[in-house]
Amino acid sequence: MSTNKLIEEAIKIRERAYVPYSKFQVGAALLTESGKIYTGCNIENAAYPVACCAERVAIFKAISEGETKFQELAVAADTARPVPPCGSCRQVMSEFFDKSMPIHLTNLKKEIKSFTMEELLPFSFETNDLLKN
Repeated sequence: MSTNKLIEEAIKIRERAYVPYSKFQVGAALLTESGKIYTGCNIENAAYPVACCAERVAIFKAISEGETKFQELAVAADTARPVPPCGSCRQVMSEFFDKSMPIHLTNLKKEIKSFTMEELLPFSFETNDLLKN
């Protein structure tokens, strides 16, 4: 699977975003170790805090289908720079992605910035942080 194909899937799915308030469409495409791609778009709600970002939609779809091993993620939006994930998405990503997993951020001009999970969220809160000494 090429990175460009993953980015195309992220750009394509953003058209399905439900964004009546912000009008800010975001798409995400997540490649699993099995070779399947799970896509997600952002979904807003009149009660703003209960909205869900594209990245989390894609991750939750994959997890709900039994996928737990991931290879790479692409995120796309109509932004001046490659779109960065919000803090909530970064934390969810860190729960399920290996620290070395590539994450590709892009815009509709197809400018791409790629990071590893560790670069995107260094020193993230982890399962071990819940354990007492």
